[in-house]
Amino acid sequence: MDYGFTTAAYVVAAILFILSLGGLSGQESAKRAVWYGMAGMALAIVATLIGPGAGLWLLSLVLIAAGGAIGYVVATRVQMTEMPQLVAAMHSLVGLAAVFVGFNADIELGRVLAMDETARKGLEGFAAVLAKKTSVEVAILRVEVFLGVFIGAVTFTGSIIAFGKLAGKVDTAAKKLPGGHVLNAGAAFLSVVLGVMYFNDAGIWTLVVMTLLAFFIGYHLIMGIGGADMPVVVSMLNSYSGWAAAAIGFSLGNDLLIVVGALVGSSGAILSYIMCKAMNRSFISVILGGFGGPAGEQMAVEGEQIAIDVDGVAAALNEADSIIIIPGYGMAVAQAQGAVSELTSKLRAKGKNVRFAIHPVAGRLPGHMNVLLAEAKVPYDIVLEMDEINEDFPDTDVAIVIGSNDIVNPAAQDDPNSPIAGMPVLECWKAKQVFVSKRGQGTGYSGIENPLFYKDNTRMFYGDAKASLSSLLPKID
Repeated sequence: MDYGFTTAAYVVAAILFILSLGGLSGQESAKRAVWYGMAGMALAIVATLIGPGAGLWLLSLVLIAAGGAIGYVVATRVQMTEMPQLVAAMHSLVGLAAVFVGFNADIELGRVLAMDETARKGLEGFAAVLAKKTSVEVAILRVEVFLGVFIGAVTFTGSIIAFGKLAGKVDTAAKKLPGGHVLNAGAAFLSVVLGVMYFNDAGIWTLVVMTLLAFFIGYHLIMGIGGADMPVVVSMLNSYSGWAAAAIGFSLGNDLLIVVGALVGSSGAILSYIMCKAMNRSFISVILGGFGGPAGEQMAVEGEQIAIDVDGVAAALNEADSIIIIPGYGMAVAQAQGAVSELTSKLRAKGKNVRFAIHPVAGRLPGHMNVLLAEAKVPYDIVLEMDEINEDFPDTDVAIVIGSNDIVNPAAQDDPNSPIAGMPVLECWKAKQVFVSKRGQGTGYSGIENPLFYKDNTRMFYGDAKASLSSLLPKID
């Protein structure tokens, strides 16, 4: 098979990936976009396996089948509530792959450079490509390898810590070792020094030491970010994994991998920027792991949480004309989206104006709530973003908060020492009545107390969200 076919196949695959990425921007086109991505990946794999220089294709097929089988088993067992940590785990594998590919490229390069001209002529595959490189191209390859391993190592350990925090296996509080950012800066500076030494052919030991330093940087960066900011971290690590994949592409001389890595890296960076803007955070401070902890003593919350029973909530809903529902991670945990959809249908059938308010960082993964609501067949046109609906709360009769905490927390506006100070939030407390569906009086994932729960117009609808909302259904008349 010649290079022309492979190049053409890669171009078509790249177009499919772009169509996939573009389609994911809308709920109605997302399903079609996924198929575009699957078709593009299948084409890319086939073109690579049968293209020029391909070797050990049988082993490759076995490994692809094994990986696919593992992926299938994982996908069927993982609940929607576990998707954020699964995404973080997948990012860690991309980072680790970049590290392995980088070390393999360095070892192969050393082997080829040690050969004489006669031995080089008999080489095949990647080794043959390396044998044809000039001294300038070898120098460029060293830079590519070094950057790829560095980014991959940071992504690997950073994603593992993100997985641990999302899964509740690592404390979600922002923590740094004594020295804080000085340690990160020192490790980064030493990595640069090692990079210069590696470029000047000091040996593979420089790559090994740099990898250990990068592992530390990834660990310490993400440990320094609090739980309230994990959605941004997941998006940021998605960007890192994309750049790591692009670096792999440069090392292997694979144009499609470069394109795909750049698409993932740039889109992840753009999404991180959008989310930072939605949270009033500095994009640079996110990258440096510089936020997540309070600046001083937080304001004390006064009052008490007042509970309400199912009859009280049902009576208010029957009398209300306008209702806004705010879903959060608690809805996902309780798998209450079906009950929410059914309640919405009954209320709309009575002529009530029911809409959903989605915060950009609701849940623990960008788009988490949109996926759940689409899965439950909630109409797309009543699911609105924060900027589209926030000013409507003062004219709303009832706001129902289902398992949310930070995105409806007035402390973001009222308490300058809150860890979420300045973050735009859904101003549901401005509605005439607010009902909060919550299991108990805990502070939620981020550990931040919410004054909303103590306001005069707020009532706490305690219990499992699915059971609580289902109990409302027969009382809506």
